[in-house]
Amino acid sequence: MQAHPINGRVLIVAGSDSGGGAGIQADIKAVSALNAFAMTAIAALTAQNTTGVYGVLPVDPAFVALQMKVVLEDLGADSIKIGMLANAAVIEAVAGEYEARAINVPLVVDPVMVSKSGHFLLEPDAVQTLRKRLLPHAELVTPNLPEAEALTDIPVRNLDDMRRAAEMIRTFGPKAVLLKGGHLEDERLCDLLLTEDGEEVFEGRRIHTPHTHGTGCTLASAIAAGIAQGLGVRDSVARARAYVDEAIRSAPGFGHGHGPLNHLHTVRPFP
Repeated sequence: MQAHPINGRVLIVAGSDSGGGAGIQADIKAVSALNAFAMTAIAALTAQNTTGVYGVLPVDPAFVALQMKVVLEDLGADSIKIGMLANAAVIEAVAGEYEARAINVPLVVDPVMVSKSGHFLLEPDAVQTLRKRLLPHAELVTPNLPEAEALTDIPVRNLDDMRRAAEMIRTFGPKAVLLKGGHLEDERLCDLLLTEDGEEVFEGRRIHTPHTHGTGCTLASAIAAGIAQGLGVRDSVARARAYVDEAIRSAPGFGHGHGPLNHLHTVRPFP
């Protein structure tokens, strides 16, 4: 069987999830499932499963930067995805390395702050550092509603609130904002994409399942894969949403809490 050639290099800078459903593990699966090549700089270790986060161990900022440096110098990247960075010192190191070696590489920032189980994954004083040091470089930033509220201090309860929050986030410097509406109560799901050309609302139906661990990480990495492959932001978002939707629908049902997605639903059995 002839394999499709791998298209697009994605450097992922994020934390590890020992349960395999989110973080670096989900990122690698999503990028690979969409036929791009995943590389990593691990910014934190976590001890977690589907029921919660039981420990976080940040990686030394200089070593996070070194991982980025050696990957960029040798393999290069067509996009970079930022996930959990844990604290301000790591954010500073990542921003500095990006500015030094990858300033023209499209950057997708998923501002990971709180886990599905409610555990804080970003130190409170680091929110301002994230906003000032990384968002101005971003091709796209992908906050959920609690993250948008933390970035803007705007309570988000409906689509109009989403517009106000997304507009404020764009003033921080990113070229585009994808504000994810999954935390609203409505059966109709709305994700708002705001770019310099205007807005687009992506609509879908809520899937009633506990197996949604890692959806944010997975979506952002799937978008980064599309951008690495030459798709525009809008088309990358549309493809990534369809990919995540099927990954939720076909989730394997593992664990006793918020279970993982089926990241590899695109992969055929090996003969």
